[in-house]
Amino acid sequence: MAVRISNAPVTGARPGAVAVDNPATGAPITEVASTSPPQVKATVAAARKAQPRWQALGFRRRRALFRASQQWLLDNRARVLDSIVAENGKAREEAVIELVYCVNAFSFWSRRAAGYLAGKRIRSVSPFVLGRAMRTRRAPIGVVGVIGPWNNPLTNSFGDAIPALAAGNTVVLKPSEQTPLTALLMLEMARDCGYPDNVFQVVPGAGETGEALIDEVDFVMFTGSTRTGRRVAARAAERLIPSSLELGGKDALLVLADAPLERAVNVAVHGALFNGGQTCTSVERVYVEAPIYDRFVAAVGLRIDEIRSGAPRGLGSVDVGAMTFPPQLDTIDDHVRDAIDRGARVLAGGNRGAGPGRFYEPTVLVDVDHTMKCMREETFGPTLPIMKVRDAEEAIRLINDSEYGLQASIVTRDSRRGAKIAARLEAGAVTVNDTQSNYFALGLPMGGWKNSGLGVRHGAEGIRKYTRLQSISVNAHPMRRDLHMMPFSPKSYDAILRLVSFLYGRARRRP
Repeated sequence: MAVRISNAPVTGARPGAVAVDNPATGAPITEVASTSPPQVKATVAAARKAQPRWQALGFRRRRALFRASQQWLLDNRARVLDSIVAENGKAREEAVIELVYCVNAFSFWSRRAAGYLAGKRIRSVSPFVLGRAMRTRRAPIGVVGVIGPWNNPLTNSFGDAIPALAAGNTVVLKPSEQTPLTALLMLEMARDCGYPDNVFQVVPGAGETGEALIDEVDFVMFTGSTRTGRRVAARAAERLIPSSLELGGKDALLVLADAPLERAVNVAVHGALFNGGQTCTSVERVYVEAPIYDRFVAAVGLRIDEIRSGAPRGLGSVDVGAMTFPPQLDTIDDHVRDAIDRGARVLAGGNRGAGPGRFYEPTVLVDVDHTMKCMREETFGPTLPIMKVRDAEEAIRLINDSEYGLQASIVTRDSRRGAKIAARLEAGAVTVNDTQSNYFALGLPMGGWKNSGLGVRHGAEGIRKYTRLQSISVNAHPMRRDLHMMPFSPKSYDAILRLVSFLYGRARRRP
């Protein structure tokens, strides 16, 4: 889910290494050696050499390894959760969601990969290909490079590797330099579960490592900011290799006048504050129809008072954790100050948190409008700006007035009306009376419109993108010479034109 990827190593590390700290406490955890461009080149070469054997294993044997991986995650859940919480600073419950996602993903892709990638028989009505047997097949693309973000070090880093592996590719993962430890734990998992050597590899490092990876692999899966995504796409295009990009978002929530109030409040607060708002599908702006606005704002204020923020100490200790990426605090504060300067009112929060960790108070802003950064630019923090609108038509216009189009949500008692409004919103995914749950429906494609990305993850398209499509046509009983072949004959081409006129001309038309 979309984050900003730094091009510089984390400060405080030795040359050639990145330092990893705990965002919730500020305490250093460890240093991880950066992967140099020559090392990246060698790593990809090893992956390319291993790929044919991995492909030859077939879906059934890969499925067995995926089942072992599921069990490994469950058996080692405490280590995995500890790793995510320590390097990311999120609440332990949010780390559990990441674990559940990957356990589910191993199951889903092991069961669906073969069907999604099965060849298809093609029928043609053209008389010029009669007698040909035509079909398509899909082949692994080769070596997939995954460049992951810091906000979900398991879900959006290793999670994107799972369908690529299921399709028969080898994978080289570059995790964010802020959160490399969970990816390295997945490397341990692959070894423990018996994956062949070099099928899955991890190359920690900063921007230089990522650039080197793009220069070597056959496909790039990138999750990050729109600005960095453009650079990734341009670098991939220079090599004419495909890429899939999940980029920035400014996801909107529309609360209609008939909305069940408690559900609307829960969708808004959870959607905005889950993972500290550091999620590409976070609710970043709310539009509420005038008749329900005052009651909605009052109920949100009461609910925010119940939210606990701070360093996680286990399940049930906090609701909102730390800000993982240090510069993100400046962005959040800039958006809040800009809103206040332009006339917004702070209903709750509005300040950086105290203590050694990186925190921002869960913040509710009212009296906001589209002149403010908090309604137009990606904030990526625990903020909830709420705007009153006359009616749904005004809200639809304002929601679509954005450079982003990743996801949106609607709350209403009339689900049919909600679905009709959803079809008018310029977003790649829309949920009605829900928020973010669609991400766990792995059969449902998810991808951004506008500046929110290219391509999708999940569903058939989410694994087919990791393959090359080949068409095969077999003429099992060829004649010595087809009618259209050289040397050209006026008689033959006159026959062709008469046949075309007979099949497609006015004489064959039906009223």
